[in-house]
Amino acid sequence: MFCKAFRVKASTAIKGSDRRKLRADVAAAFPGLSAEQLVELIPNKEELNVIRIYTHKGEAVTVYADSRNPILFEIEKALYPTVYTLWVYPDLLPAFSTWPPVLQKLAGGADLMLPGVVVPSSGFPQVERGTLCAVTLLGNRAPVAVAAAAMSTAEMLAAGMKGKGFAVLHTYMDHLWEYGDKSPPPTLAPLAADPAEKENAEDEEEVEGKKPGNSVSTDTPQHVDIGDLSLKEQNSCAIVMGKEELNENRAAETAEDDSTGAQQDAEDSRTPQEQMDVLFNQCFFHALKCKVKKSDLPLLTSTFLRSHMFSCCPAGQQLDIKKSSYKKFSKFLQSMQHQKILQVKELTKGVESIVEVDWKHPDIKAFAVPEGFSSASAAQDSKSEDREQAYRAPEIIPMYGVSAKMVPLFQDSGHRKGSILSGSEVRNIIINYVKTNELVDETNKNFVKVNAILCDCLLDKSEQDEVSHLKWDDLVSRCLERLQPLHQVTFFGQEPIVRKGNIEPIDITTAQRSSNKKVTIIKNLELYGLDPQCCLEQKTEFRSRSKATKSIIWPRCC
Repeated sequence: MFCKAFRVKASTAIKGSDRRKLRADVAAAFPGLSAEQLVELIPNKEELNVIRIYTHKGEAVTVYADSRNPILFEIEKALYPTVYTLWVYPDLLPAFSTWPPVLQKLAGGADLMLPGVVVPSSGFPQVERGTLCAVTLLGNRAPVAVAAAAMSTAEMLAAGMKGKGFAVLHTYMDHLWEYGDKSPPPTLAPLAADPAEKENAEDEEEVEGKKPGNSVSTDTPQHVDIGDLSLKEQNSCAIVMGKEELNENRAAETAEDDSTGAQQDAEDSRTPQEQMDVLFNQCFFHALKCKVKKSDLPLLTSTFLRSHMFSCCPAGQQLDIKKSSYKKFSKFLQSMQHQKILQVKELTKGVESIVEVDWKHPDIKAFAVPEGFSSASAAQDSKSEDREQAYRAPEIIPMYGVSAKMVPLFQDSGHRKGSILSGSEVRNIIINYVKTNELVDETNKNFVKVNAILCDCLLDKSEQDEVSHLKWDDLVSRCLERLQPLHQVTFFGQEPIVRKGNIEPIDITTAQRSSNKKVTIIKNLELYGLDPQCCLEQKTEFRSRSKATKSIIWPRCC
C-alpha cells in the first residue's frame, strides 16, 4: 500500500476529545494492550498529529503520528499499527516468520505467499481469514510487516502451504516507514528456537567438531600433516558454503514465487467484468493526465475514447465497454462526473462533449503512469522542456540619443551629439544641471525656473514668452520627448544591441485571400529573436487562439 510515495492532504494536531476517542478505539481493536500501555501509546499531553494522505492508488488513509514516528494508520475505520509500534509491542499481533530475502519483495508491494512462510516446530498461531498479523524474519522477533491473513490456519495447512497467505499492508522500508525517523528494527530473540536455526546450529557444531584442533587432545602432542589440515579445512568450508548457497537459493525461489504468485492471485480473484472496469479506469486517468490538454476542450466524448483512451491501453489488451459493468461509455463518464473529475454537456443535440476537467482532483494527481508508457512520457516531457529552454526572452531597455538641439543641455555633463543614455541617466543629468545652476524655485521647490538653455531646448516658440517655470515631472518628460528614441536588446549569451526607434510589437492580423480563404499574418518575430521556421511547429496553438484562420503566413519582411 505504501510501496510508492503518497500525497499528504492535511496535517493537524489532534484534539483532546479525539485523543480520548482514539484511545478507546485502540483498546477495542487491540484488547491485549493494558491500560498503562494504552496511555504510553496514546499519551495525554504529548504531541500527536492526524495526517490525511492519499496513496499512489488514490486510497484515503488517516495516519496518527507522534513527534517522531507514525504509530497507527486507519483505513475505512479500521486501525492498524505501524512497524514502529510493533517494535515496542512485538506480541501485539500473531506473528508469522519468513526468510530475510523475502523482505525486499514485500517492501516492493508483493504479498506474502505460503511457500515463503517458515513453519515453526510449535505450529502456527490460530488465526481466521482477515485476521491482522505481523510478519517477522527468521531469527528476529521484531516485526517487519503488517498483513491480513488471506486464509485461516486450518486452510493454510489444508492447502499444503501453497497460494497467497497474507495481504501485506505496510512494511519496514516502505514510504510510511520513511515518514518517521527511519530507524532499523531492533534485534529481539525468538521465544522458542526455530527448527531451521537448530539445523544451522547443528551444522555449525558438526563443522567445528571436524576441525583438527578439536579432535586432538591438548595433553598428547601429535604430528599433523599440513596437507591433511588444508584438505579438512576445504571440506569444512565446502559444507558451510553449500549450506549458505542452499538457503540463498531457497529464499530466492520463495521471493520469486511470492511476486509472481501475488500477481496471478490478484488477477484470478477478479472477474472479467471487474478486470475491464479496472482497465477502463486506468486508461481514463492515463488519458486525462498525459493526453488531454486544456486547449483541447470542449472535446467530443467519442474522440476522447477513440483518440486518447485507446492509445493508453496496454499492449495485448483491448477496451470493450460492453464487457464492463457500465455497458455504455456515457454511463462510465456519468460516474466520473459524479466524482467531480470532469463535466460533460450536450453542446449539440445528441452529441456529448467534455467541457471541463478538474486536473487538481486527487485521483488524477495520484495516478501513476504504467511502466510501459513512462519512457514515452519522459521523452515528451524532455522535448517540451528543451523547447522551453530553446528560447529565452530578450531584455529590452528603452534608450535615448542626444540630438543636436539638446547638446547645450548635456554638454556640461560631458555628452555630445549621438551619446546614448538610459532613462535614469537622463533624469540624473537634468537634476544635476538644475541644482548646479540653482534653478529650483525658492518659494515652491516643486517648480524649476526656466533659463535660456532650458527655454531653447524644451519650450516651443509659442511658449517661450509665457512659461517661466516647469514642474519636475514636466521638465523630465519634455526632455525625454525631445531626445532621439532608441532601444537596447540583450539576447541570452550575447552582447547588447542598440537599435534606433522604439521596438515594434509582434503584429498578428487576419486577411482574406482568394476563394474566401482566411490567413493569419504574423510580423516582427525576428526582432525578439524568434525563428519563424521554429514557430511553424506551434501553428496549431495559433489556430486555437485565432479560430477563424485556416493557415499562417510569415512575411519575409518580419
